[in-house]
Amino acid sequence: MVASNSNLKNLKSEVEYRTKLQDICNKINAAAHPDEILIDLKDEIALLFEAKRITIYVVNRRRRELVSRFKSGNEIAEIRVPISTSSIVGCSAFKQKLVNIKNAYDEKELTSIDPVLRFDKSWDKKTGFITKQVLVVPIIFKQYLLGAMQLINRKYNGLFTKIDEQSAKELAKILGIALYNQKRLARARINKFTYLIENNILAQKELDKAIAEARRRREPVEVLLIENLKIPKKEVGKSLSNFYKVPFVEYNEKVTIPGELLAGLKVSFMRSNIWVPLRVEENKIVIAVNNPFDLQKIDEIKSLFGGKELEFCVALNQDILDFIALFTQDEKELAAIDEIISQLQDEAEEAEETESAVDEEDNVVVQLVNKIILDAYAREASDIHIEPYPEKQSTHVRIRVDGNCALYQTIPYSYRNALVSRIKIMSDLDIAERRKPQDGKIEFKKYGGKDIELRVATIPTQGGMEDVVMRILAAGEPIPLDKMGFSKNNYDNFISVITKPYGIIFVCGPTGSGKTTTLHSALGYINKPEVKIWTAEDPVEITQKGLRQVNVKPKIGFDFAAAMRAFLRADPDIIMVGEMRDKETAQIGIEASLTGHLVFSTLHTNSAPESIIRLLDMGMDPFNFADAILCILAQRLIHTLCKDCKQAYHPSREEYDELVREYGEEGFKKNVNIPFSDDMTLYKPKGCDACNNIGYRGRMGIHELLMGTDDVKKLIQTKARMENIREQAIKDSMTTLKQDGIEKIFAGRCDLFQVRKVCIK
Repeated sequence: MVASNSNLKNLKSEVEYRTKLQDICNKINAAAHPDEILIDLKDEIALLFEAKRITIYVVNRRRRELVSRFKSGNEIAEIRVPISTSSIVGCSAFKQKLVNIKNAYDEKELTSIDPVLRFDKSWDKKTGFITKQVLVVPIIFKQYLLGAMQLINRKYNGLFTKIDEQSAKELAKILGIALYNQKRLARARINKFTYLIENNILAQKELDKAIAEARRRREPVEVLLIENLKIPKKEVGKSLSNFYKVPFVEYNEKVTIPGELLAGLKVSFMRSNIWVPLRVEENKIVIAVNNPFDLQKIDEIKSLFGGKELEFCVALNQDILDFIALFTQDEKELAAIDEIISQLQDEAEEAEETESAVDEEDNVVVQLVNKIILDAYAREASDIHIEPYPEKQSTHVRIRVDGNCALYQTIPYSYRNALVSRIKIMSDLDIAERRKPQDGKIEFKKYGGKDIELRVATIPTQGGMEDVVMRILAAGEPIPLDKMGFSKNNYDNFISVITKPYGIIFVCGPTGSGKTTTLHSALGYINKPEVKIWTAEDPVEITQKGLRQVNVKPKIGFDFAAAMRAFLRADPDIIMVGEMRDKETAQIGIEASLTGHLVFSTLHTNSAPESIIRLLDMGMDPFNFADAILCILAQRLIHTLCKDCKQAYHPSREEYDELVREYGEEGFKKNVNIPFSDDMTLYKPKGCDACNNIGYRGRMGIHELLMGTDDVKKLIQTKARMENIREQAIKDSMTTLKQDGIEKIFAGRCDLFQVRKVCIK
């Protein structure tokens, strides 16, 4: 009976012991900050094991030693012990085994554990605390040594039992998880933003507050740093790049869509795991991911690309989601681009590529063409280039924005013919004719919902391929004339001639220099209910209410000359002709201007004086032409400095002298007359998010306006040389294209590099 009561009592004690152990473990598991909970629990843990002292060590890997994090007793502020067999706790950590010492002063017991193991008695001398029993258990998580827990002196002179050993192991396991999570959290909280703190961009208190707020709002800390603390995204990105040791990438709406990389990938999977493929660079697939240290995610991504070499970069969560949206979303009626490309590849695998054309029922190709047109329109592109390559090379789709071409996406080679055929169908072209060029037009409203018009040209290319170029025709109101970038002198002179009752006005320049835009701006300025305006264009690119606009069709004999003759019978006040291509059209235009009509037209010439020689060479009567001419405007488009980031600087004397020399010293003194000074300020490109880091955004015109003065008319009548006409025009206050560009440099709107790109003289 006595034995039975003793067993019952022991069982009850063991249950209480296990309950207390479980309670301690639960508290550690539930703690958001193990440091805070362990300060309170260290005495409770010591009481559980009936130990007089407890010390919990953590590993300092750089010094390869154990450092006390929590301990009882105040005799020593900090204990540092090497991870080696030279001490009891160091030996346990080194061998990653539990050590239970009955008597620390018994050298035989110590050497039985390890021949070099010794107890450093100096600790006892310093503290006055005599060490006897020692129980040490290493704290390990997934084979990584994180620290050690040391219990000293069992109360009542007893020994640490087998149950104590087992409990210590269980507790060490829980501590291992807690310390690992704390270390990971510390790395995320501090190391990710160490660059910001070290460079005084962010204070530690601000970071701690942002982390707490991010946890409450369940948002990434980076979002709060950028939105609330106004830390530039580039600086946050640099900090992430330093931490993850990979490049940082920002969202850019002009990036090329990696069509082939998206094939077969699930959009929902990319969104939920926050990653996206961006491009192929040096035979490596570049992947943007929010956490390059997430090995499980990285392994999953690698498995999707079949052993191909990948290169990872870090990006913010929202930027990655924006990339995914850019690459995949579109109008509601359209499928995502990844689905389109996947369907193309699936169908290509089922059957070899055929030369037969597709029709409007081929849904995948229809969606792909619509997607290309809508994306180009959204990016404010002027042209779309479809460029097939022979053999099994992918088809490139490029778009031109602000005068520069950029790759938009690639299409699997299997569908190059289907793509071209679909565009031909939309343009009402002959899909069977692949040997000669064709021209057509697409009214996209019939196919894609938006009111977009495109001029289409197909051109046979090497390898039996056909290129397609689609010009997106501008819609809406013309640009106001005072927004065209005219200098004050040119603006006043141009207004003075376009408001005259009769005469002829030419705008000249190469293709894409904005001639038609300028003409429509001029027509918009004089477009009143009391005047009748006819225009003949090939094709009509800009529409205006109040204008009667005609598309010429040379194939049926309705060319510019025929349109002009028709207009003269239709009671016009003002006539605009798209281009003076031949003698007949020019002759009719001059005759119309002499019979009381105001005539506008364009020429493909390089300068205003050169236009006069070109028209005389066509066979124009010099006297009639001299009487009719009001002005000739030459223009170019140049890239302007980004308003958000252009950088002010003080030019050197040499740079100033170069600008004066390029302008012409005499003309500079007469027209500009800005002396060099210490406070002179010019601007240069820098680069920001708004301009895609190139320093330029938008374009403006530079102009050369030759007025039809009496002296110029006399030179025309005598068929004078171009140099003589040019000299006279400059005497009559004409500024050349380069001079107008240099004036805009001093106004802070562009730089010499862009002016030189479009000006020869």
